[in-house]
Amino acid sequence: MSEPGAASADDRDDPARTRPDASYDADLPAHIEHALAGFLQRAGEAIRRTEPTFAPATDALGDFVLGGGKRLRPTFAWWSWRGAGGDAAGPHAEGVLQAVASLELIQACALIHDDVLDSSDSRRGSPTVHVAFAGQHAESGWLGSSSRFGLAAAVLIGDLALAWADDMFAEAALPPETLAAARPAWRAMRTEVLAGQYLDMHTQATGDDSVEAALRIDRLKTAAYTVQRPLHLGAALAGTGPGVIEPLMTFGRDLGVAFQLRDDLLGVFGDPSVTGKPAGDDLREGKRTLLLALGLRLAREQRRPAERDVLAAAIGDTGLTESGVDTVRRVLTELGAVAEIERRITELTRTALSSLRAARLTGPATERLTELATKATQRKF
Repeated sequence: MSEPGAASADDRDDPARTRPDASYDADLPAHIEHALAGFLQRAGEAIRRTEPTFAPATDALGDFVLGGGKRLRPTFAWWSWRGAGGDAAGPHAEGVLQAVASLELIQACALIHDDVLDSSDSRRGSPTVHVAFAGQHAESGWLGSSSRFGLAAAVLIGDLALAWADDMFAEAALPPETLAAARPAWRAMRTEVLAGQYLDMHTQATGDDSVEAALRIDRLKTAAYTVQRPLHLGAALAGTGPGVIEPLMTFGRDLGVAFQLRDDLLGVFGDPSVTGKPAGDDLREGKRTLLLALGLRLAREQRRPAERDVLAAAIGDTGLTESGVDTVRRVLTELGAVAEIERRITELTRTALSSLRAARLTGPATERLTELATKATQRKF
């Protein structure tokens, strides 16, 4: 069940073995990993003793969480906290680190459930959770349907991730009033990510290929939950007010949409050996991305029905070949959809950074968040 780079069972049993020595700012990803490993070990301890049959499920969640990922959400939240006045060497730093690291468990829930909704076979180069558990069922010769068992296991493991995210956040060593100040951002984020997933599924079912629908999904499913709310959470943990939170939210909205647009391009043009997912999966899954919505609109405006038919036929075609993906790439490029997405990414990044400067953050936060913005919008995976 492990993915490449996953922590071993021994590491989970003794997370202090890998505790980083550098300051939180200097080695933030390592500290996030350490906080997650420690919590996962503690959270699973009692249930593993009382019901060892459940151990493969808790192991799978641990492997999924610790097996990779960019850690964008806790990193955005941490630097928002720092920029709003949080002290990396102060008494609340460790509690804040745990609170922001819990965002990775919400991410795990979203990804595990997303893979079920999208019928995805692989993530990060390994079988998805539902595929792995279906394989375990088949190999063990158990009764019933292997695929149904795998789907049920993935739903429950995703639910476990969401429950443990709440526990990890609530147990952070912070004053009750500090956690209470951040709860509105936490609650909004949980609801928004689920609403975004539903909206994504709804547009696939209704066939809504409008630019407006694609943008609503981008703002709700990606921008709000990946960047906006983590920034809101971090600033709220620092006890800051609207003068900082509002420009940070604008920064997060624009940057989050730009992040998703880069993801849309990678879903069609990305190298599977780098992205960890087959190229063209968004097409096969029937996702109405902004890239495709623009392609369809441009084909109509340019009166190119043949190209529009190529794009329309590819959306939701589970048997789409690599040659078919190549044809879609060519059509999107010739229509100008790719250039328009790149233009929007550039413009959204520009307006995002303008809002970031308006927040007037303290310390190195503006520089770090600027670096994150560049990585998020120019990445290859």
